[in-house]
Amino acid sequence: MPWFSEQAERISTERMEELMRRTVEEARMRICNHPNRVLLLPPDITRAHSGAGRLTEMLYHLFEDHLFEAGAEVHVIPTLGQHVPHTPDENRRMFGSIPEARIHPHDWRDGSRRVGEIPADFVEEVTGGAADWPIPVVLNRMLIEEPWDLIVNVGHVVPHEVLGFANHNKNYFIGLAGKEMICAAHMAAACCGIENNLGTLTTPVRACFNKAEEEYVGHLPDLYVQIVMARNEDDELVHTGLYVGDDVETYLEAARQSRGQNITVFDEPIDKVVCVMQADEFVSTWVANKAIYRTRMVLADGGELIVIAPGLKRFGEQPEVDSLIRKYGYVGMPKVMELYRANAEMQDLAHATAHLIHGSSEGRFTITYAPGQMSKEEIEGVNFQYADLGETLAKYPPDKLKEGWNDLPNGERVFFIPTPSAGLWATRQRLFNRPTGF
Repeated sequence: MPWFSEQAERISTERMEELMRRTVEEARMRICNHPNRVLLLPPDITRAHSGAGRLTEMLYHLFEDHLFEAGAEVHVIPTLGQHVPHTPDENRRMFGSIPEARIHPHDWRDGSRRVGEIPADFVEEVTGGAADWPIPVVLNRMLIEEPWDLIVNVGHVVPHEVLGFANHNKNYFIGLAGKEMICAAHMAAACCGIENNLGTLTTPVRACFNKAEEEYVGHLPDLYVQIVMARNEDDELVHTGLYVGDDVETYLEAARQSRGQNITVFDEPIDKVVCVMQADEFVSTWVANKAIYRTRMVLADGGELIVIAPGLKRFGEQPEVDSLIRKYGYVGMPKVMELYRANAEMQDLAHATAHLIHGSSEGRFTITYAPGQMSKEEIEGVNFQYADLGETLAKYPPDKLKEGWNDLPNGERVFFIPTPSAGLWATRQRLFNRPTGF
């Protein structure tokens, strides 16, 4: 069970400061009374809207400045996975006054060490035979090789395409994982089906991660600070829940609240959805495709998704992933799997192969990108449709639209989503009639 939790229509910044102080006090009482070395594990800047960076800054100063005669030595590793490391400017925007020297980039290729594996027979059992390979457990060296008195995971619990809901031990097994683990886990999730994963409390890959946590990081002096957010009556994204604890139930309680607040269910599918991916958070389709993931279960056959992405300048987070996406494109699961079986580079970058599956509509609806820094030829080259950014902003001005249904002056009716990464939209039929249940 969580150590403590709080739910409200809106949890203010001042109240969050009080709750972070309680988090530190509880951690000292339950894990280590006088921690000398503390590690904070927040999300990266693609989740800046969650406010997790501000909470991390609060915790940093509580541990280092305020609660001890001689403050703790506090370090921060943003749980990047294979995302591009932050620039110093991005660190300032995300983490405020935390010194740059205390923020360490995760190196998913050369900064990790193998500590074990999730056996193939377990993977096969929990995936119902969809995946039959082991998942190596490969983790950040700084996490597992340096001594820590406290490790605090901070994150936003929200529907997720791989793990059902984001955060909890995702911080370790994707956010601080090495290449082999990221590849094997993402491919297993893709083979289970993205629409079976989204909004499921315990997906097959989550079950694998729970086993890995118990066997390989159960000895760590860690805890979880789990945030839940929702839009209020003023169309603002606000904190509505906080769950603090050191067990799986802490995640599950947060995920249950997210399931109730962050999933919008429709009786009928929608013909046209317009999304905005913020320029300072989403510069690649690797992350901007969350607009596809979170709306695909509500889009009608023959419908259209329009993604306004003013910051978009590449496809992959890494050069080799970007190149692979450009080469093969978002062409649907059957074609991608055919290519995967025949191409060593797709097998080597299996997480990118999984991304190609997740980002395809399977021919069911069209995906139109209005990018800020990519050409028509680039967008169409990966099997998306292209729209001019200026024209699209004039037609669908985000500052004049509200989340939900909007009737435009030209007679068009569209469903607008300003922060698709913060939720999931689905029809009742697609959400409740699937093998994973709900």
